[in-house]
Amino acid sequence: MNIHFIVVGQKMPVWVQTGYAEYVKRLPKACTLKLVELPMATRGKSGSVAQYKTEEAKRILAAVPKGAKLIVLDEKGQEPSTVQFSQKLDDWLASGQDVALVVGGPDGLDASLIQQAEWKWGLSKLTLPHPLVRVLVAEQIYRAWSVLQNHPYHRE
Repeated sequence: MNIHFIVVGQKMPVWVQTGYAEYVKRLPKACTLKLVELPMATRGKSGSVAQYKTEEAKRILAAVPKGAKLIVLDEKGQEPSTVQFSQKLDDWLASGQDVALVVGGPDGLDASLIQQAEWKWGLSKLTLPHPLVRVLVAEQIYRAWSVLQNHPYHRE
């Protein structure tokens, strides 16, 4: 199974690239995490947040592979425990379908895109910076995988 990690925003600092890469390399071929970076909508004096989100939603949907489960990171999404998230990952693996895991731009995701999602994942009630979210998501996917494998990385 491939998890297509579709994010709005490019040119992350080296520490983000290094942290993300560390967890991606730990994942097995049966559960790969593929980063797809999309450009943000160009912000200007005449544009609106709604326009930016609509433009970014079009780019995101174009990047979602056909047949993939659409999962969005959303501040109002479910906040599972590590074990609950590992069960979600196990369900995804069992389905045989790829997953498109989406993070919006600085203004968030268009409501129409959120409504299309099969699941809405909330990482925290805290506001997290986009660069940190990349590393956090990669780590949590690796942690969930380690739980499924009874690997000692995750200790309860």
